[in-house]
Amino acid sequence: MILLIKLILAHLIGDFLLQPKSWVEEKERKKALSIKLYLHLLIHGSLVWILLWDYKYWLMAALVLTSHGIIDVIKLYGQKEHNKPTWFLLDQALHLVTLLILWITMSEEPINLTEWAEWVNQPSFWIYTTALLFLTSVSGIAIQITLSNWSKSLDDTNEASLKEAGKYIGILERLFVFTFVVTGNWQAIGFLLAAKSVFRFGDLRESKDRKLTEYILIGTLLSFGVAVAAGLTVLTLLEP
Repeated sequence: MILLIKLILAHLIGDFLLQPKSWVEEKERKKALSIKLYLHLLIHGSLVWILLWDYKYWLMAALVLTSHGIIDVIKLYGQKEHNKPTWFLLDQALHLVTLLILWITMSEEPINLTEWAEWVNQPSFWIYTTALLFLTSVSGIAIQITLSNWSKSLDDTNEASLKEAGKYIGILERLFVFTFVVTGNWQAIGFLLAAKSVFRFGDLRESKDRKLTEYILIGTLLSFGVAVAAGLTVLTLLEP
């Protein structure tokens, strides 16, 4: 496992700590013709070799360098200005999957896949997976549909807002509340609710719209209530 950790550490150092913004901008402009791209790849390969500190891992370092380059080139030619966040997440996911595959296939460390299988078969794994899917996707859609009749009556023509910001704010607040419930930190839920109220106070005061205030209040209470219910359900299901 320590080998996998070192591979991930090398990736994080190379992709974030030792990659200046100017390098990223040049790679996006010149793509495969950018000299910074190849310096970036050389740094990744060197970091793997340095952190593993063993000559026998030269092939793994070379494969990390090569695979990283292939993924980066695909990203550079595939991404556009409007889909950079998507490509960033996909790029990082592919890098991590590649490191995991290299670790499994080339590591001399004992890798007990049976333990992983047993972990996946634990009831807690499926309970938490279901709860997280419910909190991130299902509940958001359910709340949106529940409030759809009221949302139509709101005048939001002059409202400047980030695209789908409300959706992601809702997901994050439900995940926070769920985490606080399953870890027993109930007081943190009050802090989160107070913090959201402070941030929303200015918007509500400026709008002077009673419908908007009521809509936000109902949406917030529904979101918090769903997360609390999900947390309590998980705790109940996990009880011995």
